[in-house]
Amino acid sequence: MERLEFTAEADGDRIDKAVSEASGGELTRSFAAKLIEDGACRVNGIVVPKNYRLKAGDEVSADIPEPQETDILPENIPLDIIYEDSDLLVVNKPKGMVVHPAHGHFSGTLVNALMYHCGNSLSGINGELRPGIVHRIDMNTSGLLIVAKSDAAHKGLAEQIKVHSFTREYEAVVCGCIKEGGTVSAPIGRSRTDRKKMCVTPENSREAVTHYSVIANYANYTHLRLRLETGRTHQIRVHMAYIGHPVAGDDVYGNGKPASLCGQCLHAKHIGFTHPITGKWLEFESELPEYFTKFLKSLR
Repeated sequence: MERLEFTAEADGDRIDKAVSEASGGELTRSFAAKLIEDGACRVNGIVVPKNYRLKAGDEVSADIPEPQETDILPENIPLDIIYEDSDLLVVNKPKGMVVHPAHGHFSGTLVNALMYHCGNSLSGINGELRPGIVHRIDMNTSGLLIVAKSDAAHKGLAEQIKVHSFTREYEAVVCGCIKEGGTVSAPIGRSRTDRKKMCVTPENSREAVTHYSVIANYANYTHLRLRLETGRTHQIRVHMAYIGHPVAGDDVYGNGKPASLCGQCLHAKHIGFTHPITGKWLEFESELPEYFTKFLKSLR
């Protein structure tokens, strides 16, 4: 059981909509409504109906049950596969696609698409809900992801992630003007006030290091290249917000989203790793997607 807690910042939002948004999109609005109907959500300690409208300062809590192992159905969803062999594949995930099934997202995920494409040829190490998934990127982050088709490949890839031998580079547009590159070295852990958010904290945290360089400056934004030395949950988003330059369009760690964006402007552009079976070094690059280039064009 996990608890989601947050404080309403303004009047007027329906409770089901607010819970869904506070989860960072992990809970659909319909699933949030079911939690409320089941009495698993409280406002200021009191169970409320799903059409309750929040007031600024309301303290909201929702008890979210653990996902149940269930039959995940293959779905014929097109995949942008960059590379594939008998042990693994590299896929270019679009923004808006959830990586693996979770509450309210048991269809339309990358796993549903992979099960259709690969059949039974996916590693089973992470269980029925996450077959083949070695690492993941956020729903509203686009870009490259490695998928294991065999348990041996999965173990080898997981070990590389553990010792930070992957090369992972992103591009992002962040708010504000950054004149020169640098490094953010600040530990990341779960927020004590909102369990769905991560934050820079010395408590119950893990080392996190992000290197960044400037590609271009615009009036109120900066186009960055970022290299992960570690791979913590939401690392780039948390680190950029920590130094006062949140990722553009990030509605969890940012200051609101530009009208031309839906979700954060963050793309996993480059990945390099040693093939866990052949020992060969592999590197892949993906083009910036349309939403990213369209936003850049609007800044010029």
